[in-house]
Amino acid sequence: MHYHLLIDADDTLWENNIYFEQAIHAFITFLNHSQLSREEVRAVLDDVERLMGYGSVNFTRSLVETYRRLAEKDPQDEDIQQVRQFGEQIHSHPFQLLDGVKETLDYLTPRHDLVLLTKGDIEEQKLKVERSGIEEYFKRVIIVQEKDVATYYSVARELQVDPKHTWMVGNSPRSDINPSLAAGLNAVYIPHPHTWRLEHEEVRNAGEGRLLMLSAFADLRTYF
Repeated sequence: MHYHLLIDADDTLWENNIYFEQAIHAFITFLNHSQLSREEVRAVLDDVERLMGYGSVNFTRSLVETYRRLAEKDPQDEDIQQVRQFGEQIHSHPFQLLDGVKETLDYLTPRHDLVLLTKGDIEEQKLKVERSGIEEYFKRVIIVQEKDVATYYSVARELQVDPKHTWMVGNSPRSDINPSLAAGLNAVYIPHPHTWRLEHEEVRNAGEGRLLMLSAFADLRTYF
């Protein structure tokens, strides 16, 4: 059977959120709040991130805004600069594909139509795709602001695919799995231990699509 595979990027094809988590750990340690627990500080940051949106630039803004809200003394310029650096250091990490990704794409590309479907800041995501060295495996790269049910309907129409023969592959229940199933597509859920907390959601098969859960990207070779 020939399928259309829509494949997520961050934390499905390459490491991403682990670098944000490292920055958050460093930030909370630096803030060193006398009253709030680490978890309580993280909850404030989560709220700010929901307002600020995606991407490393907005993440850095979120850290600064959280620091301004929670700092127990008047923030000095050097403190703000240090907080900014926690966010900006994300760019200095070497690009790392997840295990088995390249070999699995090698296997899948001759057999199926592969489309890279990612969300976030357009320029930032484009740069990641270029750095990844795997763009050639995909017939299309689609970057969207949000992955919701309407997005999946729209992408399916644009690509002129049959939902029954189309699978969304990703690590995020909120963005990859639940909305694609609700739009009538099939979905492959590959959990990642460091999926962004704001992407967590109970996986629920609300649509007519089939749901497949795999432990690693390389396992796609067994089913496709």
